[in-house]
Amino acid sequence: MDSIKRIVTLLAGLAALIACGTSPAQDAAVSGVEVELHNPIISGFSPDPSVVTVGEDYYIINSTFHYFPGVPVYHSRDLQNWEQIGNVLDRPSQLPLVEANASLGIYAPTIRYNDGTFYMITTNVGNKGNFMVTATNPAGPWSEPIWLEQQGIDPSLYFEEGKCYMVSNPDATITLCEIDPVTGATLSPGKALWRGTGGRFPEGPHIYKHEGWYYLLISEGGTELAHKLTVARSRNIYGPYEANPANPIFTHCSLIAQESNIQGTGHGDLFQAVDGSWWIVFLAYRRYGGDFHHLGRETFLAPVTWEKGWPVVNGGQPIAETMKVRMSAVPEAPKPAQMHYDFSVIGPEWMHIQHPVAENYTAQDGVLTLTGNGDGFDWGSWHPTALLRRQKAPECRFGTKVTLLTDGEAGLTIYQTHNGHLEFFVRREGKRYQAVLRIRLHSILHEQSVVTLPSPSARLDVQAFGDHYEFLLDGQPFAAMDSKLLSTEMAGGFTGVTIGPYCRTGKATFQGFDYQE
Repeated sequence: MDSIKRIVTLLAGLAALIACGTSPAQDAAVSGVEVELHNPIISGFSPDPSVVTVGEDYYIINSTFHYFPGVPVYHSRDLQNWEQIGNVLDRPSQLPLVEANASLGIYAPTIRYNDGTFYMITTNVGNKGNFMVTATNPAGPWSEPIWLEQQGIDPSLYFEEGKCYMVSNPDATITLCEIDPVTGATLSPGKALWRGTGGRFPEGPHIYKHEGWYYLLISEGGTELAHKLTVARSRNIYGPYEANPANPIFTHCSLIAQESNIQGTGHGDLFQAVDGSWWIVFLAYRRYGGDFHHLGRETFLAPVTWEKGWPVVNGGQPIAETMKVRMSAVPEAPKPAQMHYDFSVIGPEWMHIQHPVAENYTAQDGVLTLTGNGDGFDWGSWHPTALLRRQKAPECRFGTKVTLLTDGEAGLTIYQTHNGHLEFFVRREGKRYQAVLRIRLHSILHEQSVVTLPSPSARLDVQAFGDHYEFLLDGQPFAAMDSKLLSTEMAGGFTGVTIGPYCRTGKATFQGFDYQE
């Protein structure tokens, strides 16, 4: 009798799941434990996230525009804590960046996995267009580029029954074709699928299959306040696609989210976790000092459920920097970063603007030596001698001790674009030594503060406070600057501020680099 009761109870439970449009696997997150999720999961300049689940591992990649190396690869097993394990494009042969600025270069990559191979497909805007690379290990090495015929930015791949499909947005229309995943050859003519719901810039397409339906997820509205995610579906991969009547499925450009510090939500990628629950990664930015953001678009995470055959993000509610979600296991709470770089190893988090001139960089016994080539950070200076990493927290402190060995200029930069950057540096002219804070904002070039130094050596530190920066010279207050001057709204571009040592002219040494959140 007890066994019969258990069977009846199980059947009733399955009937309830079917009635609400879910399955046991999809309901796993609902039956998990309530945990505290901290967003963004990847902070500071990490736009256009794409994600793939392989076994118990998750991998995320992001856009990098004019930076080298390109397309960071992050790994996690709990969806909360992510470690950068490499970069997809780590050789100049993979990443031509001729005259690329902060609005050109690598746009919106997609990562996928099929039959033992990882695929990354993306657009190099301004340098040859769409291509893909492959690897058996996401940490690398990745192959040389396989160039593709169909253009339109934000390409994505979908694999099914031995076929490889590519979607992108030529002529502002989401278009599908079949390609050869080895050669990149186009195997079928491009088929127009959808133009979205009428928002500008329909882009970022991804195709998924769920319970017999093909789902086409895109972003619309432009990657600013009006950014949003919309979805359509079809029984046939080639269409026709019907739009979700509840579109957009996610946006913060709404009455219920207008007071949120998180804005510009869009450009997402759906995925299933190991436990079968559904999630989405997407970009958004955090505002500081009003309607301004300078850390760039970051990677956020939210739960997804399926209701009446359509994906619903976070129960239809806005997301927050700290939010309660259900997971099958409790992730470790993220810890603020605190590190000292002695430059004995240049990790994957360090970048250059375009390709570095290798002979201008040497590291020995914990000392980094940089040689300037005359290039700074203004328009037309394509290869500055600079070693940069993302500013990943609104409140942090970073610094170094710099010594100019010759006449010249060297120090720290806070760089947003060629049109918006700060330099905190030491200048040496014979026996004349100065500490200087300089700002570039479009046509304005201004030296904010200048003091005389007793020697060509100084400790330079920057304290970030979200809405402003404070600069310390040998441990003493030196100057302050409003961070909105480096915001995307004022300086432009699609990136976020990066920080690190540089040398414009002459030769200089740096005694490590400290970063603390």
